[in-house]
Amino acid sequence: MITASVQRMWDDDAASRKLGMELHSAADGAARLTMTVTTDMVNGHGMCHGGYLFLLADSAFACACNSPGPVTVAAGADVVFVTSAREGDVLEAVATERSRHGRSGVYDVTVRRPVDDQVIAEFRGRSRTIQRS
Repeated sequence: MITASVQRMWDDDAASRKLGMELHSAADGAARLTMTVTTDMVNGHGMCHGGYLFLLADSAFACACNSPGPVTVAAGADVVFVTSAREGDVLEAVATERSRHGRSGVYDVTVRRPVDDQVIAEFRGRSRTIQRS
C-alpha cells in the first residue's frame, strides 16, 4: 500500500525516480524502496558511492515519515556504511518509524542486498513536520 500523500510526493520526486528507485510500499510510518546500482553510481574503488546509498535510505525515510499525511522534512540524519555494494546489485531500503511526538520523529532505515540478505548500511533520520506555505 502507498498512501496518497506519499504518492503525490513521489510523483514530484525526479531525483529518486531518475536514479531508478522503485517505491513498493509506504504507509503507517514505514516504507520499502529498491534501487539497482548502475555504472554511474560506482566510485573509483569499484563500489557504490556512499552518497547513493545515503540517497536511497533518505528517500525511504522521506516516504515513511510522510506516510501519515502532513508535510514532513528531514531535521538531520546519520549513516553507517557496513559493507560495500557493487554494480548490478539490487538494494532494498526498509524504513521504520521508531518514535513520533508532536512535530518530531525518529526513523531507522536498513539498506540491504536481498539476494544474500547482507546489510549494506544503517541510517537514522530525524524528521520535522512543517506548515506548507
